[in-house]
Amino acid sequence: MSKKCILLIGGARSGKSSFAQKLAIKLNKPVLFVATAEASDEEMRDRIEKHQKARPSDWSTLEVTNHIGKEITRKIGEYQVVIIDCITLLVNNTFGQYSHQNTEQIDAPFIEKKLTNEISELVECINQVDADFIIVTNEVGTGLVPANAVGRLYRDLLGKANQILAQRADDIYLMVAGLPLSIKPAKYFLL
Repeated sequence: MSKKCILLIGGARSGKSSFAQKLAIKLNKPVLFVATAEASDEEMRDRIEKHQKARPSDWSTLEVTNHIGKEITRKIGEYQVVIIDCITLLVNNTFGQYSHQNTEQIDAPFIEKKLTNEISELVECINQVDADFIIVTNEVGTGLVPANAVGRLYRDLLGKANQILAQRADDIYLMVAGLPLSIKPAKYFLL
């Protein structure tokens, strides 16, 4: 069986992470779990700890906040499945590096270029590494339009990252209330 790239997309608490883990367990291969979260406050530390406890103990964890493609390539070794959880936080990390959250004056083209480079490096890694990839991300385009320019830019950048990854993905599942809905490969005619 050839390697696959699976993208899991959905809203907050839609079951993406648990479904990613179930898919990896089903593949029954050594797993590298790539965690992109930063423990910036007590609530986030608690969330990270709960995620860590929910993972099988024989999985290895790579905590990385940017340049994940390069870091995965460096760390891959014998691992045959890579879970990335999640792109939403990776975009946040990239966004946070190059913007100041308290101002409307941000260099959107510069941040977009940095993010595009980050996602392109990840796609290159997926193409080069001999492993299955399971990538978790949030769909933020179906909610309210953010009230400020910073929020709108973040939403737009995550949407762009998701589109790039969706083009590369072999399979895509939209997660709704813990249930996966297969949306790629498409079962309908594409123009």
